[in-house]
Amino acid sequence: MPWREIWGSHGGRIAGVAFGLILGIIYLISGFWDMLFFALVVFIGYTLGGRKDAQAPLFPWRELLEQLSGRWRPFK
Repeated sequence: MPWREIWGSHGGRIAGVAFGLILGIIYLISGFWDMLFFALVVFIGYTLGGRKDAQAPLFPWRELLEQLSGRWRPFK
């Protein structure tokens, strides 16, 4: 099988295994909590990058406040 077909059919699994190997190496070198903090920082970067690619606001505070203001009004 050519690499493009393998990547097309199993790309998510390959990326997941590569990510797991990288996190495992970081765990072996630095420790469990440092690895979790690193994974959190990577996840935040991935999320913000995905929002930027989708042309969505990076921090949707207005939408969140509009949702909360309709359902929750403590001082009526």
